Amino acid sequence: MTAPAALSLRDLRFSYEPGGPEVLRSLTLDIPPGTATAVLGPNGCGKTTLLHVVLGWLAPRGGEVVVAGRPQGEISPRRRGRLVALVPQTEHVPFDFSVLEYVLMGRTPHLGVLGMPGAQDHRIALETLESLGLDHLSRRPVPELSGGERQMVTLARALAQRTPILLLDEPTAHLDLSNKGRLLSTLRRLADEGTTVLFTTHDPEAAALAARFVVLMRGGEVLAAGTQEEVLEAGRLSLTYGVPVRVVEIAGRRVVLLDEAAG
Repeated sequence: MTAPAALSLRDLRFSYEPGGPEVLRSLTLDIPPGTATAVLGPNGCGKTTLLHVVLGWLAPRGGEVVVAGRPQGEISPRRRGRLVALVPQTEHVPFDFSVLEYVLMGRTPHLGVLGMPGAQDHRIALETLESLGLDHLSRRPVPELSGGERQMVTLARALAQRTPILLLDEPTAHLDLSNKGRLLSTLRRLADEGTTVLFTTHDPEAAALAARFVVLMRGGEVLAAGTQEEVLEAGRLSLTYGVPVRVVEIAGRRVVLLDEAAG
């Protein structure tokens, strides 16, 4: 029996202004549980908007979002914070919070009436930092971190929420090769441990390295959805990005190359 989808989107439509151009167009999609899915497409195709609609930050003009089997409108913000966590593309930290203080913010949906983190929250935050190899940074002010360190610490804050669903918006966009590999390896591990990972990316390589399933988007629509083998195909990718590409396998992994001969 097939497990129910972690996220279901049905005929989802969204525009930023009534009567304006649709950023999401009749989008229907099921995100399988306990695995990593990449939403892949060029800049401006609606990937970030899709995540914000899933989170409930933007209200769709039509259609339905179902999270863990419940319509989104029936889920309170507090409950949603226990179901879904987000790693944004960039996040401004206005004060000199230490890394530990920042990661503790991920515990907010679980706090009691007084809203103060307790011993268990501190334990979870420290365990999360340790699991990512970041415990040595716990006392460092967040503004002093490098770009790669800050992205990993933002991931730690999201993981401290202990949610079954993790969303990431272009998580490798500003990372060097070392930190990119580290983050994608972490996403694979999280999926192997049962977390539903959904991340957006414009980079086919990131999708090939971390995702079992791939959703191909262009112009607010889903062009294809399925396994890597089904979706990361030269014809589809060439249509999506508007340039000729080739897909080759190196050491058992798909690599997407510009097809200069065809250009």
